[in-house]
Order: sequence, then C-alpha cells, then structure tokens
Amino acid sequence: MAKHVHVIPHMHWDREWYFTTEESRILLVNNMDEILERLETDENYLYYMLDGQTAILEDYFDVKPENLERVRKLVQQGKLIVGPWYTQTDEMVVGGESIVRNLLYGLKDSRKFGEPMMIGYLPDSFGQSEKMPQILNGFGITRSIFWRGSSERHGTNKQNFFWEGNEGGKVLVHLLPLGYAIGKYLPAEKEALAKRMSKYMPVLEHGAVNDEIALPNGHDQMPIQQNIYQIMDTLKEIYPDKTFFLSRYEKIFDELEKVPDLDTIKGELLDGKYMRVHRSIFSTRADLKSDNTRIENKITNILEPLASIAHKLGFSYEHGLVENIWKDIMKNHAHDSIGCCCSDKVHQQIADRFFLAEDKTDELIKFYKRKITDAISQEITLDKLTVFNLLPYERDNLVDAQIITKMKNFDLVDENGKSYDFTVTKTEIVDAGLIDRQIVHYGDYDPFVRYYLNFVDVIPAMGYKTFLIKEKDGAVAQTASRLVSAAENEFFKISLNTNGSFNITDKLANIEYPAVLMIEDGSDDGDEYDFSELEDDFIVTSKDAIAETKIVNFGLQSIAVAKFEMCIPKDLDSRKAKVCDSKMGIEISAKLCAKSKIIDLEINIDNQSKDHRVRLLIPQGIASSFSVSDNQFGSIKRPVVDSAMAVWEQEKWDERPDSIYPMLSYVASDNSTGLAVLTNSVREFEFIGTNFDTIAITLFRGVGFLGKENLYRRPGRPSGIKMATPDSQLLGKLHFELALAANDPHLARTAKEYLTPLFGITKCLIMP
Repeated sequence: MAKHVHVIPHMHWDREWYFTTEESRILLVNNMDEILERLETDENYLYYMLDGQTAILEDYFDVKPENLERVRKLVQQGKLIVGPWYTQTDEMVVGGESIVRNLLYGLKDSRKFGEPMMIGYLPDSFGQSEKMPQILNGFGITRSIFWRGSSERHGTNKQNFFWEGNEGGKVLVHLLPLGYAIGKYLPAEKEALAKRMSKYMPVLEHGAVNDEIALPNGHDQMPIQQNIYQIMDTLKEIYPDKTFFLSRYEKIFDELEKVPDLDTIKGELLDGKYMRVHRSIFSTRADLKSDNTRIENKITNILEPLASIAHKLGFSYEHGLVENIWKDIMKNHAHDSIGCCCSDKVHQQIADRFFLAEDKTDELIKFYKRKITDAISQEITLDKLTVFNLLPYERDNLVDAQIITKMKNFDLVDENGKSYDFTVTKTEIVDAGLIDRQIVHYGDYDPFVRYYLNFVDVIPAMGYKTFLIKEKDGAVAQTASRLVSAAENEFFKISLNTNGSFNITDKLANIEYPAVLMIEDGSDDGDEYDFSELEDDFIVTSKDAIAETKIVNFGLQSIAVAKFEMCIPKDLDSRKAKVCDSKMGIEISAKLCAKSKIIDLEINIDNQSKDHRVRLLIPQGIASSFSVSDNQFGSIKRPVVDSAMAVWEQEKWDERPDSIYPMLSYVASDNSTGLAVLTNSVREFEFIGTNFDTIAITLFRGVGFLGKENLYRRPGRPSGIKMATPDSQLLGKLHFELALAANDPHLARTAKEYLTPLFGITKCLIMP
C-alpha cells in the first residue's frame, strides 16, 4: 500500500481545440497572474508545472512582457517548472525532425529562464512512438510520463517500468493510469472528496511499485486550486495512513530509480484498451495533414540542406528565420491541432499558419538558390541554370527544370563545353514585370518565355552543377508529344483500363500488377477523432467506372491520365438506402521518367458528398502478414490484424483495435515483392482483402462533428465534445501527391529520393 501521495499542481494547456488560441490566451493571462502571485507570496506553495511546453510562456509574454523577470526568478528558484517541449507534440503523424526540433527549441527557450524539467512529459498524445525513448535519450532525458497507449499485453500491469525502443533508447516511465486530470477541482467537502478518491486510489495503488503515487492537481485550462492546503488536510483525514504534500515529478522519479527489477516493455504503444488513442485520426482533415507533410518535407529535405551548402560557401545560415518557420508548424503539431479534432474556426487558423510557414519556406529556399547561383563566377557566363542535389550521393537522373529567358533559342552546355540534348515539354509567356519591375518602367514590355525542359545528367552529392545557357539562332523546338498505348522505362511499364485503373509491370521482377489505383468509397459515421462505418455499410468502388484515359509521351517522360466520375451516396441517409445520388469527380495522373524507379502520382478529387471515407487501393498479388512502414528515424513492422480484435469487446476496450496505422513516407508489405506506396501528403494505411493482399491508402474522410457518441467502432461517450464541424466534410476540390515504387531493400532510400527531387534555378543577364 502506497504511503506517500505527491500532489502535483499543474494545468494542461491546449492552446486550441474547440476554442481558438486567442480564446485560451484570455484564460492564460488570468491563470498565469494567479500562479505567479501564489508562488511569490506563499513560501509553502512550492511547485507549479506549466504542462511541459514553453509555448505557454510565449503566448503569455506576447501580452504581458513586463512579467518576464518574475517568471525567470520563479523558474530559477525551482518553483515554476517549465519545459522540455515547445508544444505538446503528436507522436504519430509528425516527422522525426519535427519532434527533435520541438525538444530543441523547447529546451532552448526554457534555459532562458533556468533549468528545464528533464522529463519527456506527454500526458495526452494519442499513442507513443517507439522512437520516443531514443529521441529523449538524445537530449539526455531518461525519464518519461504519458497516459495513452499502454496495456498489460505489452508486458506489465504496473504504472512504473522501463520502456525501450525497438532499435535503441530506454527511459524510466511513470504512467498516468487514469490521466492527468484526476485531481481537477478537488471538492472541499469531505464526503464528496472521499467519493471521488475512492474511484482513483485503488487503481493508483494497484499499479504502484513503491510507496510513491502521484495525484495530478489540474485539468485543461484549469486555474490554480487556491484551497489545496484545505484539500490535503481533508485527504489526510480520509487516509490517515498516507501523507499528502505538494511535489513535482522529479521527486517521484528519484524514488523510482531506487526500485530494483522493474518490468521492461518495448516498442510502439498504441492500445486503446483503457484510454482512447484514435487509430484513425491520422486521416481527419486530410487537407491539413497533407499541408503538414509537404511543409515538413520541404524544410528537412530542401531548405535546411540548401542552407548548409550556402553556409559552406560563406553565406549566413539564417537560424532565426528557420526557427520561426519551425515554430509556426510546431504550433500546429500539438496533439489536438495536428489531430484536427478541433472546431472549424481553429482549423482555419491551422490552415493559415501552414500557409504562412510554407510561404516563408518557399521564399527562403528561393533566397538561398539565388545567393548560391549569384556567387558562381560571372566569367563563366551570366546566363546559367543551376541544378541542386541535396542527397549525400551523386544521382544520375532526369533533370526536370525551367528556364526563363528572352532568348528565342539556346544551347545548354556544362563548364567543360559538353552540350546537352534536352526536350521542351511546354512553353508559356511570363510578363516582364514579374521578372523585374524596372524593365517595364523603362518601357521594355517584351515578355519572357518560361521553357519547361528536361534532360539526363549526373548531379554531384550534396551539391550542384551549373549549366550555361548560350543563345543561338533560330527558335527552340518544342518536343512533339504523342499518344502511346503504354508508358515505359527500364523499370516499369504502365497501361490503362477502361475503368481508369492502371496495369503496372515491374520489369526487373517480371511481375504484373493488374487493376492498381482503384477507388473505394464507403460510409463514415464517425467524427474527427475516429473513422466508424455504418454497421450495414454500402461500399462503392470504381470497378465499373467509365474513364477518359490517355498516355502521352514527351520523349524522356510519359504521363498516363485517367479521368472519371463515381456515382456514390450523397450522405448517410442515402448510404443507408443504398442509393447513389451524387457524383465524385476523380483524376489520377501517373508520371514515369527515364531512369526513374518511382511512378509519381497526382490525384485530384471533386467531393460533393458527406460522411464518407475514400481510399486508394494498391493490390499486391500476394497475401501479407505484416506491414512495413517508416516512423521517426526508422521503420516499424506491424501485424495486418491486431490480435486484440478477437477479444476487444469482451475485454471492453475503449475503442476497436483496427489495424489502421500511420506512415511517414512509405509503406509496403513484409514480402520481398509487391508495390510500395510513397507519400508527400496523406499518411494513413490499412491492409485489406481476404488475404490482406491490398494496401488501402486513406485519401480523406468527410465527417460533420468534432465528437459523437456510441460509434460502431468506439462505443460509449463522445470523444471531445459534440460540436458541428461542417468544414470537415471537405466538400470541394482536394489534391494528393503519392508515388509507387518496387518493394525492395532500398525502399527507404527510394522514398527519400522521391521527397528530395533535383531542382534548379535560372539566372539570366537581364534578371535581377
């Protein structure tokens, strides 16, 4: 029986949820003022924890900068506990570098005030990534606190244990078995307090491994409980064999580290037995999830490597601008924000932050490209195309570039005078004012021409190659496109079926995959947290669609396009009646380039229906037992069927353990053959089919409520609150960027190449 109860004063701070950041800021100012006053005037009120995230302080100082020194003094006294995170990050659908930067900037900001809390505190994230122990250890953090995702089937029924990653990392865990809010608004009346604690104390004691247990005294946006001394006195009357005192989590860990032979568990923690982890939240608001994927990849694969090259050449690495961009998107990485289980108003603010972050990213990329290209000796030429390769090995690839010039014709040669054949796939007029306003100011209205061209060359590792643009007589000949029956290179052959599906042949493995990229449409009676179909669902596929198809060859690349409409139910009532009274427009484009092991996909959908889930189907032609996908800084193998599916109802799990999982950039089966899916947008998959021989990629889910009760897959209370969110139906046009590749041992490298394309910039004499 535990003897020592550590009362932990704190507030859990959702910057936004069903309320906006500005709404919560008003409460934050009030709460912080009360907290500072109590800590400064009551020497016995020893500790208060600010939810492990420094964004709270950033929001507070935006309106109360005069209190900065008060906060610094309290942190240095050890009374106000800050850090280590910048925001309370999600662990499943944000990239590894995002989580690392969240810790990096959180610790950096904390140390402006004093010593941060060196505990991986994530009390409400929807599941625990198996890479988290390794990430925490990289910052010298060996202690972790969380709530969601674990159960006894991982290897322990205790609330204190060691947790290891599959490929390294180890932390000592204090689990919050009942969450972070069991001590919220503790009642002063003895009978009411005893009734409340009678529900919690047996659970806390059952899982304890020593005499120490925690009673978190706080809740979402909760102000400081001013009568906590009175509460603790009453608790001592109710439990005379225990001591109750204000404390901090470090003191619990200090005692835990003395306990011998603690259990050790390993790997990803994504069980929804005792607390919901929302396994299908990975596809809510697919538009915002796609924004995040694309921007993360731009920052990590393009912007920062490019900035590193520029720094090596003597230019400034703009740390402040980069940090500003990261913080923009990390505000969106808080578990509710990137989970997209928020009000429509909040989702609009999330979209606005993503828009600004991407704009800053694009402009900084453009700045570095220009700085590097400008530094190339003008004795070589004033007119040049610089192509960048930001991977650590040379690449012999198709270069897809644009040249903007007034030249009517030109040669492309390297510094050694070697001339390159290139194909021009398209041209377009560019207004001179967009190039240089001064040109128009002095009366030169002649337009520029943008030439879309491609050619093949070897680009050096983590560097660039410059091609000279030399004017010559005549006019550039645009490559004549031609319709062909199949797209083909040395790796793949692609043909189209009348229903818009694709037949893909892996030429190296000599395997044909028929009817790839069909569309599946089914009901979604769930909410922003979870997918949940109707119990008697009506599923429609594109099997019987009639598509407009064409395959166009441009010399070094071919594009196959299928365009069709699917007749689907317009809403749940029509779905229940099995009536298809709406149409969904779909266009799937596949690009195959010379020397490429990747089939680039663009999918455009015009959605005019509600409460449904749309998935892209990639049949493998062979049964699968496990999926293989990437997580932060590695890969993870998961069963295509969770064994808990057989017992979840009898064991009364909080939610059904469907094998719907997140990836970051790729997914494939554990077989040595098959097609892998790469992504630069949505990140949710499931293996389906009688033999689990098909990868289903969730393109989007359309739902109308933040939370709903009694879902088919999630019985009981609503998650969150029942609030209408009509924007989450995602009516209108949607765009997705994916790719296919052969499933082989180099899949991770192939995915990295897909997300790190070669790219160029033109610099001409009359351009600024």
